[in-house]
This record gives sequence, C-alpha cells and structure tokens, in this order.
Amino acid sequence: MAETRRRSRKALKICCGVSAIVITIILVVFITLAFTVFKPKNPLIIPQSARLQNVQFQMFPSLTLNATLGLNVTVQNKNYGGFQFDNTTTYVDYRGIGVAEVPLERGSVPARGELEIYSVANISADKLLLSPYFWDDFGSGGFNFTSTTNFQGKANFLKVFKLKAKVFATCHISVQILSQHIQVNCTSKLKL
Repeated sequence: MAETRRRSRKALKICCGVSAIVITIILVVFITLAFTVFKPKNPLIIPQSARLQNVQFQMFPSLTLNATLGLNVTVQNKNYGGFQFDNTTTYVDYRGIGVAEVPLERGSVPARGELEIYSVANISADKLLLSPYFWDDFGSGGFNFTSTTNFQGKANFLKVFKLKAKVFATCHISVQILSQHIQVNCTSKLKL
C-alpha cells in the first residue's frame, strides 16, 4: 500500500509539473501574440478621389463664394479585429476657422478589411471670408483645409473580446483654385 501511495504521489507530481509547463508555454505564446500579431495598429486612410464641385464666385453686386468639396477615402483595417463606429461628424477647418460639418452614418470596418467612405462638404463662404488669410491664399491660387473626425465605437477581437475604441482621423486638403487640383494626405490614430 505504501508503494502505491508513493507511485501515485510521484505520478501526481509529474502531472502537476507537466501541467505547469504547458500552462506556462500557453501563457508565453499568448503574451507573445498579444504584443506582436494582435497588437493594435492604426488604420490606414487612403484618399481615392477628391473634387471641387459647384464653385461659384461673384464679386458684384456683393461678394459671394460657394463650393462643394467631395472626398472619397478608403479605410484599411490592418488589425485582426473589426471596428464598429457610431454616427459621427467630420469637421472641416480653414486656418483654424470651421467652414463645414459633414455627418457620417454609423458603420463598420471588418477585420483585415476595408471600408469606402464618401463625404460631401458644403463650404461656408461667410466663414471662409472671415479669415485674414483669405485674400492672400486666393491671390496665391490655393487653399489649405484640414478635416478631423473622431470615430467612437467598439473593437471586436476574435469575436470574443469587445473593447471601447476611438480612431482619430485627420486629413490635410490642398485645393488649387484654377486647376481645381486637390491633394489629400491623411493620418489616423487608434486608441483603446
């Protein structure tokens, strides 16, 4: 009987040791994956097209300026988790003065997928003309705008973990008046 107890204790110690080693290996693999493969990455915002539409400029009998800025971007999600965002608003500024607000409807970007976003901003001429830089920029033939968007929602990792997440997106938009050539550069930052 003593021999049986010794064998069962030895087997129990071996079982506990093997279990501890397996759990340690699983934890090391999980932590390694969490800091490498599953580490949250900023989404890419790639401008596809931008166009200036309905441009109307009149100096007499009163100064008026109306324009519509259309912007089409692709959001690439490089993460292994999807992102669902709520309704939000894109704000367009000209040298620190808000000149347009564009509502964006809720949506989602799939894991390792893309989302096309098309937005149209009606530029408020009254606010644009308030800037002391307007005539200098008009004379140089170009305007620089900045659009900012704060996407708030949830990131879903492996359809198990749901975390609150925010994506801050900024686009710098340079518009040449005569050629109506538009150059767009965007950046984004993910915050969990």
